[in-house]
Amino acid sequence: MVVVREFDAKKDQRAAEEVERNCEIGPSGKISLFTDLLGDPICRVRHSPAYLMLVAEMVVSKSQENERTEIVGMIRGCIKTVTCGKKLSRNGKNLMPLPVYTKLAYILGLRVAPPYRRIGIGLKLVNTMEEWFRANGAEYSYIATEKDNQPSVKLFTEKCGYSKFRTPSILVQPVFEHKVRVTRRVSIIKLSPSDAGTLYRFCFSTTEFFPRDIDSVLYNKLNLGTFLAVPNWWCDSESWPGIEKFLATQPESWAVLSVWNCKDVFKLELQGASWACKVFAKTTRLVDRALPWLKLPSVPEVFRPFGLHFLYGLYGQGPYAAKFVKALCRFAHNLGKECGCGVVATEVASCEPLRLGIPYWKKLSCTEDLWCIKRLGEDYGDGSIGDWTKSRPGLSIFVDPREF
Repeated sequence: MVVVREFDAKKDQRAAEEVERNCEIGPSGKISLFTDLLGDPICRVRHSPAYLMLVAEMVVSKSQENERTEIVGMIRGCIKTVTCGKKLSRNGKNLMPLPVYTKLAYILGLRVAPPYRRIGIGLKLVNTMEEWFRANGAEYSYIATEKDNQPSVKLFTEKCGYSKFRTPSILVQPVFEHKVRVTRRVSIIKLSPSDAGTLYRFCFSTTEFFPRDIDSVLYNKLNLGTFLAVPNWWCDSESWPGIEKFLATQPESWAVLSVWNCKDVFKLELQGASWACKVFAKTTRLVDRALPWLKLPSVPEVFRPFGLHFLYGLYGQGPYAAKFVKALCRFAHNLGKECGCGVVATEVASCEPLRLGIPYWKKLSCTEDLWCIKRLGEDYGDGSIGDWTKSRPGLSIFVDPREF
């Protein structure tokens, strides 16, 4: 018998962490995820407006004297309000695009211990979580999974009624032992959370998945800052005119991104590497550390638990926007080196024009992630865009760092 109930940190923490460690993730199935850095397995969703973690508990032995139960699965979920499309509204003689919002739920961290798979535990966890979504007014639910993870894809698309929706790319760049060069033609300015919020609403207000509570993200302690790249002749950090003047007199080309500190929430570890691979990786790091001027692309220490920084809110305008994004990614690389990260990562739409400026290693990346979506009820948005599950993808999406 399997009982699904809410996670109790006092008695379930150690068992939940054990299930997490035993469930490998990633396209190769050789990445382990550690979530006990804060002693809180629910920390990955705690920063969302509404969240819940459920565990599946199973009786594994029963005798006349006692009954022993074991946690064999778990799932996390959160709910927020996001942009799902846009509508046109007349402002005088002009038509202005306005965002259409919906209450969206997100499922992450579905784990079932290997010995107890394929007996319906995952389905029961998903169904129970969806009941909580509906009770709290969520209109849609979505999940992200690897397209090659056939058990996961089959569970959601064939048994739970989800449909394939978007195929973004997860791009991962290793952090080398040396700092990378950031062009001097670009000034990089750290924006205040208030200015960043104003700029992001200007950039993303009608972009899919843009959270209505963006200020909660930007003021979060895990947010390391929002950085704006502009031509060095236009301004620098000392002559920054403020966000209002920037938007009124912006340069021809510019770009912006933010950095989220996943390193303080969870760590990853690549398993199953050969002895020769580990020796090669260590050698590249030693040479890079000893001869940094050679700028060797050293392999990071990914065979032990390592942390990452997540880059989100990538946006740019102008003919050289991709070059400004490249400068920002290089800046983020150096920030990751200062903080002891193994990699920096981002996730963008598959047709995102700015991905040309994002450096990444193909072997560490997932060029086609899979997002699946489900309509939970009859009411959705404000009726302006129809059924979101049937909408066409845009050039960009906004990836919320709280859900990475």
